[in-house]
Amino acid sequence: MAGKNKISWDAMDDRLYELGVSKGVVYRQDDSGAYNRAEAWNGLINVSEQPSGADNNKFYADNMEYAALRAAETYGCSVEAYTYPDLFAECDGAKAIVPGVYAGQQKRETFGLCYRTEIGSAAKGLEAGYKLHLAYGLTASPSEQSHDSINDSPDAVTMSWDMEATPVPVTGFKPTACLTISSLDHTADKMAALEAVLYGSETADSKLPLPDEVAELMKVAA
Repeated sequence: MAGKNKISWDAMDDRLYELGVSKGVVYRQDDSGAYNRAEAWNGLINVSEQPSGADNNKFYADNMEYAALRAAETYGCSVEAYTYPDLFAECDGAKAIVPGVYAGQQKRETFGLCYRTEIGSAAKGLEAGYKLHLAYGLTASPSEQSHDSINDSPDAVTMSWDMEATPVPVTGFKPTACLTISSLDHTADKMAALEAVLYGSETADSKLPLPDEVAELMKVAA
């Protein structure tokens, strides 16, 4: 008779934690819905995912709770950074009327985002692994920027944006606006193949693959 699996706690490899944000990339969506224009986002300070919705709506009949339905869930995020790539200016409602001269209050273009967080463990420290976070269909809201006089304790200006997302299709699932891929669940070769698409390679430009493309890539990458 096979033995039962007994739950245990605090094994060194199971004591995981997540931290950091790096390797940001912004991808401009074109008219076909593809994300084929990309630029590195340097100076990322913080990315906060902000899902909302999914409220539990209850219905009552016969003096009792009759049923409950969950509302649709939406995805948003906020980004804080010291700077932003030129490509993001279009997404922030600024268009160049001549090179180096930008007009504000223009159409805010749709974009995608990719960034990386680190996975640590009690056994391996920060070498345990990492996660790639992909977000689709984002638009950025106008943000406040404050500029202070330089004084005896100067600090760099930080900028922040609130972003809302429109989900994209996923075969066999509800549409989604975000994917998370963990290196703990995939081989190094598969992660490298995905990163070659996200970050570009010597033979191909970088792009943000749609969820079905990501799923297929992680199946077949050798």
